[in-house]
Amino acid sequence: MQQWFETPPGRYLHAWEQQAFDAAVADVFGYHALQLGLPELEALRMNRIPHHWMGLQQGEHPRERNYHLVADSHALPFEANSLDLVVLPHSLELSADPHATLREVERVLVPEGRVVISGLNPASLWGLRQRRARLLQRLGVGQLFLPEAGEFIGYRRLRDWLRLLNFEVETGRFGCWRPALSTDKWLARYEWMDAVGERWWPIFGAVYFVVAIKRVRGMRLMGSPLRRRAKIATAPVPLANRGQSVHQREETP
Repeated sequence: MQQWFETPPGRYLHAWEQQAFDAAVADVFGYHALQLGLPELEALRMNRIPHHWMGLQQGEHPRERNYHLVADSHALPFEANSLDLVVLPHSLELSADPHATLREVERVLVPEGRVVISGLNPASLWGLRQRRARLLQRLGVGQLFLPEAGEFIGYRRLRDWLRLLNFEVETGRFGCWRPALSTDKWLARYEWMDAVGERWWPIFGAVYFVVAIKRVRGMRLMGSPLRRRAKIATAPVPLANRGQSVHQREETP
């Protein structure tokens, strides 16, 4: 996935997703936010929550951030109800067990906390080309258009998973309607399809984008929550923080 973002369609998708994440997280408040996976996309750069964490999945390499932690997405090193915002840029489709990852996100989010998810849409021109390429590969010919790693998760399927975990979908949208082309020149020729696609066939965009809120039945929030710290689990987790230890950081006011 990291190398694919350096290709022309990868840069096109990256630019759209960066704008979508910037708009979605700008007005989300709290004290602790986590981006799980895909460090090439700065999904939290416009968010004003004071403490940002970057969780890296297996095979991913860190970039300069305030925090880095390497963790199993099925067992995040945070206590329950300790994060205000979690962003998952393609993290579910790259996970070995995406439903378990979502359950873990629900566990660590505070009531009324938000999760922001992006994923590749199997019901798109890009998804159709990928499936065709996989069939041809079985015959020993053809080349994949999208990254080989990961599996598509349909938009409706994702919404069903969120509903089962007591998330309420706040917004859902699609993006990137240009055909599955491999060069900047041809992608630029079909720029007009983004405006037309958003108006006339929105559900066939190459990527979907979902913002959901964790709801807790029978719970009513009153007043402003007290300032809190993100409680880290006691199990050892590889962690790097620009030369500071976790204990040094926790003692910083």
